Amino acid sequence: MIYRTQWFNTVHIAGGGKLLGVLEKSDTGHQEGHRQKGKMMQHSLWHCSISMIFIIPLIMLPFTTDASEKLVEDLFQYIDAHQDDFVQELKDWIAIPSDSSDPQLREELIRMVEVTAQRIKTLGATVQQVDMGFETLHGGQKIKFPPAILAALGNDPTKATVCFYGHVDVQPAKKEDGWKTDPYTLTEVNGNLYGRGATDNKGPVLAWINAIETYISLKKDIPVNLKFIIEGVEETGSPGLEELIKEHKEFFSDVDYVVISDNVWLSRKPALTYGTRGNAYFFVEVESGKKDLHSGTFGGIIHEAMRDLVYLLANLVDSTGRILIPGIYDDVPPVTEEEQKLYENIDFDIEEHKNNTEVNSFLYSTKEEILQHMWRYPSLSIHGIEGGFAGTGTKTVIPSKVIGKFSIRQAPNMQIPVVEEQVKKYLEEVFAKLNSPNKLKVSLEIGAMPWVANVNDPQYEAAKIAIRKVFGVMPDMIRDGSTIPLARIFQDLTKKKVMMLPIGGADDGEHSQNEKLSRSNYIQGTKVFAVFFSELPKLHEDSLTKSNQKKPKISQLIGS
Repeated sequence: MIYRTQWFNTVHIAGGGKLLGVLEKSDTGHQEGHRQKGKMMQHSLWHCSISMIFIIPLIMLPFTTDASEKLVEDLFQYIDAHQDDFVQELKDWIAIPSDSSDPQLREELIRMVEVTAQRIKTLGATVQQVDMGFETLHGGQKIKFPPAILAALGNDPTKATVCFYGHVDVQPAKKEDGWKTDPYTLTEVNGNLYGRGATDNKGPVLAWINAIETYISLKKDIPVNLKFIIEGVEETGSPGLEELIKEHKEFFSDVDYVVISDNVWLSRKPALTYGTRGNAYFFVEVESGKKDLHSGTFGGIIHEAMRDLVYLLANLVDSTGRILIPGIYDDVPPVTEEEQKLYENIDFDIEEHKNNTEVNSFLYSTKEEILQHMWRYPSLSIHGIEGGFAGTGTKTVIPSKVIGKFSIRQAPNMQIPVVEEQVKKYLEEVFAKLNSPNKLKVSLEIGAMPWVANVNDPQYEAAKIAIRKVFGVMPDMIRDGSTIPLARIFQDLTKKKVMMLPIGGADDGEHSQNEKLSRSNYIQGTKVFAVFFSELPKLHEDSLTKSNQKKPKISQLIGS
């Protein structure tokens, strides 16, 4: 039991007297004691010699019945007993190198989507693989996008409908990049499951599927209708998904809630995420000629493209991390007093976070400053240069064309067209100061909007309860500095209630070498999803009527 139920019993006794009894339930550890209190009160009243009329107006808030407690117990036992099977299936998925950024691995990526579709079919769901067309590479070559998956399980009009979003593509990974294990061979070390895609996002997708399978295997009714949207190009910006949602409005018409599990906790404590930053990813191309040249023959007499590019990149951000592009902070709202208090309550250990990232220091020294610059302020990161010599050894070449790559993580309220105009104008002005005859081209490659949700929506309350039942603590309410394009797209296009429910740990290293998901988080996360299914209907039903009633919020009744 995770929140308090109070029964106010007004007992009218013949002769005008009143007896007010308050029976309370708080948590499962105290239930028996409270039952005994109730029995004692019943016993004393039953043996009272005077006549009584019981008028009992009950203020009954949601409570955990014996049946639901038994359901949770059965779910947990099944998941624990089958955890090795769940890990083995994750190993099978990790073995498919579904890197969406590498055209040479496109067939593997398409195979991964097919494996996912077939797995969802085993649940009894209807599955549609939607053709997403072709991707045009920079050289003009066209290759097929992987299909997107739309699936549905259950269509009971009396139930809430939850749509789960996930992706099965991964970031690039090579053993020689610094991995301690083969990135495409899931390897368990000290309770951690290492492999590319373990936490981002194959593990969470499978955890959701395993939670559903648990109900089916136990022959239990799934308390909600379920839908899936699974894609294969999230890591390259989710091209085409906005059009997909627009073209399949009927599929999303009966969806009540959208759940995304594609990020990680902030610390060792479970968390729910209610906002993300956007991502504006730019290419800066400088071209000096049609072919590479020898530095001994031509060095010193030409305007080198690499030199121009390095100058441009060096003028994007200063040593304190502040972006130098004029106007970039204009749409960032100031921190309110209410928001400031949210940061004070978040469990965040600076030293632990520093150790997890394996850096010597951060740009900021306080918890509040660090979290704000991770979540609510924009940041600019330089990612690399294409076209220059990057192999081992030495090579005295002057590249004729180089492309610098950087991105700006946008805070809520920042608009991509505005950011794009500011970036292009600024780089053109800086380039003009060089008096270089070289050609400059600035292009926006990815434009994903930031997102913020309403934390009072029923799915957040249900997730809090599920986390409390599994982990025994209330989750931190956090934002995320990364970008989930579909969260904002769903919110804007469908007007559905969106939530991010992560199961990955803060030290999982998504996008980095040695990405992992702990066995504990994988299995406990599966339990959270399973309990979430059973808790949501109660709160969903209440949300349909509370506009006409004045009821205390469930969040006010849950302990801290």
